[in-house]
Amino acid sequence: MVTCYLKYVIDPYKIPEFEHYAKLWIPLVNRFGGSHNGYFLPSEGASNIALALFTFPSLAEYEKYRLDSFKDAGCIAAFEYAEETQCILSYERSFFRPVFE
Repeated sequence: MVTCYLKYVIDPYKIPEFEHYAKLWIPLVNRFGGSHNGYFLPSEGASNIALALFTFPSLAEYEKYRLDSFKDAGCIAAFEYAEETQCILSYERSFFRPVFE
């Protein structure tokens, strides 16, 4: 199992646009075999940082999702929406493996 952690630097004046973008991706990740753990928008503290967490059974399955997403109409529309609204200034992606009891 691998969890993708995305840290976004967003335009704090475009939080509604980023929230719309987030709501586009949650069902897409789930449809591609992942489990979306949600997006997290600014509340207290930094007004321009948002997070997303989603899990795939393996890094190989995540990589397949990434390749397939560039050919999927829904994913392309979400990418284009972010570009059009410029709600995302930058992001960084990291991967984590869980530790259980």
